[in-house]
Amino acid sequence: MTSERTEDRLVAVVVTSSMSAGAPPGIDPGSFLTAVVEDTYELVSTLDFVTPVLVTSVPGMEEVVWPGTPVLEIPELSGAPLVRAAFEVVSAAAPYAGQAVLLSGDAPDLPPLLIGKLFRALGSAGLAVCPAVEGGAVAIATRSPWPDWAEIGFDDPEPVRTLRALAPASWRVATGPGWHRLRAPADVHRLDPGLEGWDNTRALLSV
Repeated sequence: MTSERTEDRLVAVVVTSSMSAGAPPGIDPGSFLTAVVEDTYELVSTLDFVTPVLVTSVPGMEEVVWPGTPVLEIPELSGAPLVRAAFEVVSAAAPYAGQAVLLSGDAPDLPPLLIGKLFRALGSAGLAVCPAVEGGAVAIATRSPWPDWAEIGFDDPEPVRTLRALAPASWRVATGPGWHRLRAPADVHRLDPGLEGWDNTRALLSV
């Protein structure tokens, strides 16, 4: 990424209790959620020129972030209301952020490069999506303010198509390379053992 000021770019890891549904049999859902969220946050915290934030409806998540990281509370929501609420609370807490990525908290092995690609896409588009395998979005990036026409959730089956149909012009919605999320127990098999990171999830699944 370029050397823009840190406060110009923000990545918010969005956490809801429903993300514990990806826990495999024999793994405590609460422990699974904590491990996955911590790994997702850790990958964000390594990015240069980016401010990390945690947006959560789950109590106690402040334990997984570094001191000084904003932890912003929202109600337990889903769909478009979750995305809009997350962006609104981030905007209120960090009005200086000209660009923001909302990252679903269940993507512990996401390559950080894919977040960088979303920021680059905002150079020509107003909104950019990292699609999820088998539908949905891993991350949604936008310039501030959030577009009034953008009604989208992380689990929309075809987020790019939905947003382009809503947008004043289709070019205002960009798409980057896709990745996977851990939404169901079988999804842990999508984790890439060759990638660095996701240490907490890896350790939990190895027990």
